[in-house]
Amino acid sequence: MNIRSLTRGDGVVIGAAVLLFIASFLEIYSYDGAPSSIDMPNLWESGPVLLSVVLAGIFGTAFIVIARGLPQAPKIAGIDLGHFGIAFTVFAAWSALGNIFDPGGALDNVGGDSSGPESGAGLILALIATLIMAAAAIATPLVPALKAALVGAPRPAAPQPYGAQPPGGYGYPGAGAQAPFGASQPQPGQPGAPFGGQPQPQQAQAAPQPPAGDFSPFWFAVPVARPLFAEDGSQSTIAELAPGTWYLAVEQRGANLVAQTQDGRRGVLQDTTGIQRG
Repeated sequence: MNIRSLTRGDGVVIGAAVLLFIASFLEIYSYDGAPSSIDMPNLWESGPVLLSVVLAGIFGTAFIVIARGLPQAPKIAGIDLGHFGIAFTVFAAWSALGNIFDPGGALDNVGGDSSGPESGAGLILALIATLIMAAAAIATPLVPALKAALVGAPRPAAPQPYGAQPPGGYGYPGAGAQAPFGASQPQPGQPGAPFGGQPQPQQAQAAPQPPAGDFSPFWFAVPVARPLFAEDGSQSTIAELAPGTWYLAVEQRGANLVAQTQDGRRGVLQDTTGIQRG
């Protein structure tokens, strides 16, 4: 799971879930004039409130975070897991609103007391948390400010020349050209090395040259998740670029970029609007 793919809207949903968890330990209802020695039940002690408000909100948050963090969101009955999460958060807010109107349920008529219990701090705080949670879950795909990455990526080092191999694997640009496998450099005193130990110019290995044209490879990050299409021109997706991760642009084809992922896969990024260059 890539935590850097989480958005600001996801951060609001997670914060609301923490607030809901805190509210679950507070009382459901209260009575005017009740002795302070009487302990009122909390949200965990009411089955309907626990299932329809607390667990629905927490599960909805978990579904949204899992769907956002995975390269490809899992589906249930053909529906994206993230959509299930949004539905759970809306259901939790709706249930919390209903419990505010009727906090005591059947207790309202016990002993002929028409006043009944009032909503406790737990129910009130749970309603606030679930409303924030549902609003952020719905608005995140629609509001650009909420779609921004929650955790920014560190700026990469300068990109290496196209075709050069990094010494420590992907993500370590700037390595100098390496001699081909099996080639040996002339040593001082060996045939072919001039006096002083400097190799002849014609014996020096040529560094890899970048492709023709004005394009130079560079690192970039996408503001939101975007698909990477196959280089053959088809619309098949080979990977999904996640926000908060740096990728290497190795070629430009018109308005599109040929990008390389961390595992070495290459594909065409068709939507280059708003990308951040390293």
